[in-house]
Amino acid sequence: MMKYSSAVLRQGLVTVLLAAFVLAPSASYSQRSGDTVSTRQKASSQFDAGKLSEIDAAIQQAIADQKCPGGVVRLERNGSVYTKAYGSRAVRPQSEPMTADTIFDAASLTKVCATTPALMILIERGKIKLDAPVATYIPEFGQNGKEAVTIRHLMTHTSGLRSGIGANSSWSGYEGAIKQGCSEKLRSTPGTQLVYSDINYFMLGEVVQRASGLPLNQFAEKEIYRPLKMKDTGYLPSKDQWSRIAPTEPDASKNMLRGVVHDPTARQMGGVAGHAGLFTTAPDLARYARMLLNLGELDGVRIMKPETVKLMTSVQTPENINSRRGLGWDIDSSYSGPRGKHFALGSYGHTGWTGTSLWLDPFSNTFIMFMSNRNHPDGKGNVLALRSALATLAAESITNFDFANAPAGALAPRARRSEPKMVLNGIDVLAREQFLRLRGLKVALITNHTGQDRDRNPTIDLLYNAPGVELKALFAPEHGIRGAVDAHVADGVDEKTGLPIYSLYGALPKKQPGQSDADYEMIAIRFRAPQPAQMKDIDALVFDIQDISARFYTYSATLGAAIEAAGKAGKKIFILDRVNPITGKFEGPVQTRNPSFIGFHNIPVRHGMTFGEMGRMFNKERNFGADVQVVQLENWTHDMWYDETGLPWSHPSPNIRSLNAATLYTGICLLESTKVSMGRGTDAPFEIFGAPFIDDVRFAWEMNRANLPGVSFIPIRFTPAKGAKLAGVECGGVHCVVTDREKLNAVDIGIVAAQIIHRLYPKDFDIEKMERLLGHNATLNAIKEGKSLEEIKKIWAPDLEQFAKRRQEFLIYK
Repeated sequence: MMKYSSAVLRQGLVTVLLAAFVLAPSASYSQRSGDTVSTRQKASSQFDAGKLSEIDAAIQQAIADQKCPGGVVRLERNGSVYTKAYGSRAVRPQSEPMTADTIFDAASLTKVCATTPALMILIERGKIKLDAPVATYIPEFGQNGKEAVTIRHLMTHTSGLRSGIGANSSWSGYEGAIKQGCSEKLRSTPGTQLVYSDINYFMLGEVVQRASGLPLNQFAEKEIYRPLKMKDTGYLPSKDQWSRIAPTEPDASKNMLRGVVHDPTARQMGGVAGHAGLFTTAPDLARYARMLLNLGELDGVRIMKPETVKLMTSVQTPENINSRRGLGWDIDSSYSGPRGKHFALGSYGHTGWTGTSLWLDPFSNTFIMFMSNRNHPDGKGNVLALRSALATLAAESITNFDFANAPAGALAPRARRSEPKMVLNGIDVLAREQFLRLRGLKVALITNHTGQDRDRNPTIDLLYNAPGVELKALFAPEHGIRGAVDAHVADGVDEKTGLPIYSLYGALPKKQPGQSDADYEMIAIRFRAPQPAQMKDIDALVFDIQDISARFYTYSATLGAAIEAAGKAGKKIFILDRVNPITGKFEGPVQTRNPSFIGFHNIPVRHGMTFGEMGRMFNKERNFGADVQVVQLENWTHDMWYDETGLPWSHPSPNIRSLNAATLYTGICLLESTKVSMGRGTDAPFEIFGAPFIDDVRFAWEMNRANLPGVSFIPIRFTPAKGAKLAGVECGGVHCVVTDREKLNAVDIGIVAAQIIHRLYPKDFDIEKMERLLGHNATLNAIKEGKSLEEIKKIWAPDLEQFAKRRQEFLIYK
């Protein structure tokens, strides 16, 4: 990883100490790399100097932590300005200082600084109607079920389209992308789910062109940037600007991207797209922000009417969607971190992948902007936490506005669900449709006792009696068809239907001499997949099993093996999707070891996906080539816990007996392969854990001293029952009490427990065996070296960021 020079850090600290330095707006200056550019006007009356120093310190710390090489912050309110440049614009191939006039790749700020205002101007002029079908302007878009998708659906990310088309060989050029977008199929009914989508916005860029007669870049230049005197803003920057452009990261040919859009899709489109491609500076973007806060006018030039700005920046998503967005702009959703803790609900903003962000609060007449190239030089930077911190400090710096009391016009917080929603799993949807998707097919069902509808009718019975569907065989995963077996599962016959049951968790063949671990693990996976002879008389596999969001929970390997087998056999596979019981949050290290039956794919310990989403990821990323059909959930979103769904609970496996256990499992189970008991053979497996050599009182004190959010620990002694590990042996340990599941990071429990046990009992604790489930040698080594939890999580961060990007393509639900 690129190291920033100690000189940069020393000079940065000096700037913090100089926070009281005041200059007129025209007196900006540049210094050597690491120095800052500072501008203030009437700052003493508007902003608290101490909080401005904290802003400086937060950015300098982010640079020191290599979250970004540098950046420009700009805070404005009522004519008062605080702006400063920090660190370096470039660190590779040579170091260059960050300056206030650095030009940044705006990334997705393009959506709200080019495409959205262009659309609003055309709506205002009657050239586009907000609720008209997109096909009104792009007739070829009206295919594959998209006839009812409107301009509003695209602008609010509720179109039902997937997140992106990706840069690949299946299309080329601008026209190729538009053709691809027109041929896309919907993933959900328009207006029912929010999925942030680049497809939405590059199609909207085409709408601008067809409605105005000008390409998006020319229209935006003529109608927005030139009137606002945004002299350094636009697409396709000229080469004489390149020296001021902040580079991002190398492309596939190892050439550092500079003056060329970073977004791969926009780059393949030629650099002009509705979702990305804009370049701008902090001063230019400040003029745009002032125009918006001034309701469409700046310096006597009107860009939009006041009512147009209010429409654009007010909630436009339907009531059935929990997230609240305007037209293009984010208001109150999982993307709203840059609002910070204090700006009112009803303020609005947006971010860009490259490290840009802008948040505007019309109630206090304030905006906070942070421009960076966080993915320079190697794509590993991360400014998510910094953006939120800067917004919080910005609000706290304002001395004469009461953020504690909601101003007139602010939104009320989203109401928590007072009653569980009527969530439908895939089997409920399939049954409501009278099994039409399976009519005329001979199918085999991979399921267990969790395969049931809302009324607890087994999926086996429903498919066996479904009209026009011929259920030919059953496949049983680990724990068997009834979920009661804690050992290998044998073939059998279902007593009720007489159907054969083929085991997908039988005893494995012995490893052969000279066989590598990786080869043996792959043989084991394929040994536990549906075999060609078992599938020869069927048309499709159907998969219906409840997961609990843990990488090492073997049902996900059963799914992956089945998809691979279906692809090889030329059979369809229908995944009857089920909710993720512990939400869409993901955490823990991304697996780096070879695939195995307890780690089928390179995903985090807690993956936060449904099996429908995960199946799509497996199929594409592993090149299985299967025809994967997902029968989607209804009325579920990634922020919902199982107890908010109204669905009946069945133990997914014998020792996951509660939602609490499922919530803790991804952390506690990391110790499963060691001499530590997971509480199997007690009344609370995976809620208690311990070992004979552990002093329970000392251990609980140490665990509580770690101050892990959302959980506390009670000392306990327990004796596992017959048949469990350490049966009949008294163990000292802890009972985990979840105090706030929203704040809980369950994986941290396992990591901290391993740190403490290894430190206190190094001779008794067989820490090396953790690698089997951890799947990440760097973490294991860090624990043994005594590194802190914070240091360990920094090791995970780059892979987790990449996973977030990878999985976006496959997500079906908000």
